[in-house]
Amino acid sequence: MPITTVVFDVGETLVDETRHWTDWASWMGVPTFTFFAAMGVIVERRRPHREVFDLVRPGYDHEAEAARRQAAGWTYRLERGDFYADAFPCLTDLRSHGYRVGISGNQPEAAEISLKEVGVAADFIASSTSWGVEKPSQAFFERVVQVAGCPAAEIAYVGDRLDNDVLPAKVVGMTAVFIRRGPWGIVHAGWPEAAQADVRLDSLSELRKALASII
Repeated sequence: MPITTVVFDVGETLVDETRHWTDWASWMGVPTFTFFAAMGVIVERRRPHREVFDLVRPGYDHEAEAARRQAAGWTYRLERGDFYADAFPCLTDLRSHGYRVGISGNQPEAAEISLKEVGVAADFIASSTSWGVEKPSQAFFERVVQVAGCPAAEIAYVGDRLDNDVLPAKVVGMTAVFIRRGPWGIVHAGWPEAAQADVRLDSLSELRKALASII
């Protein structure tokens, strides 16, 4: 069955999250290099990314601090400059060649608004928060199938993580595309499970050609 729809994760797939995490390090008063080193440890240990806060500041109440940041005027937003250079050209290229494009990852609802505001070209945009279910839950990927309006076998899901993207996408019958970039992508590329990806990329500029080669 040919692929008709391509759905993308957000963080470290379309968006470089360096600014996001640098802002958190600054808010916490932690040197950026230290914070990023700690994030690498969390990724290598296969632990949830939010554990980085407790690693660099034991006992740190992330939820309370997030509320404090918001009270101080911070809001979640994406800027055009946050996107990887190949992101917008890839989305445009796919749609111009007849693919439907969706975007959905573990993001706050504000990400949906922000993605639209920066002009992302997609047929649908959603977030785990608005759906009330997060990756790697199978229910998340079943929701992707529902919103896409086509069989899972016609969908390619693109992400930088094996645990959150590639493996659960395969469980529901999607074509799983793994992009090797960002902290998770670099580390996960060395995991044995990386062999389970249907497609492996170093750049989104390779995506359409790779999808066309799938029989």
